[in-house]
Amino acid sequence: MKPELINFPAVFVAAIACFILGALWYSPLLFGKAWMEENGFTTEMLQAKGGTARIFGFAFLWSLVMSFNLAAFLAADGVTLSFATLAGFLAGFGWAASGLFMVGLFEYRSTRYMLINGGYVTVALVAMGVILGLWR
Repeated sequence: MKPELINFPAVFVAAIACFILGALWYSPLLFGKAWMEENGFTTEMLQAKGGTARIFGFAFLWSLVMSFNLAAFLAADGVTLSFATLAGFLAGFGWAASGLFMVGLFEYRSTRYMLINGGYVTVALVAMGVILGLWR
C-alpha cells in the first residue's frame, strides 16, 4: 500500500455514494418493504424508536470507513478501473455478504433477508470500487 495514492476526495464521494445507495436500497422504491417484513418492522415502530439523526450519522461514518478501507487496498501502482471494480465486488460479495450470510444462518434469518442486506453491501462496494478506480 502506498498511502500517497489514497485520494481522500474520492474516498469521501464513494462514501456518499454508498450512503445514497443505502437510502434508495432500503426505500419503498426497492427493498424497503421486503426488508421491513423480514424484520417484523412497521413504519410506526421505526418512527417511535427515533434516533434517526444518530443512526444516519453513524451509517455515514461506517460508509466512510468502508470507502477508506477499499481505497487502502487499491493504493498501489497500476490499479485499473476494472481491477478496482473487481476488488469492490470481491470485498462486497466475498467478505461482507458472505459474512452476513454466515451470521444469518446462525440467527435463523431468511434467505430473502440475507439477499437484501448482502446485495446492498455488494453493490455498494462495487460502486465504491468504480468511483475509486475512476478517480485515481
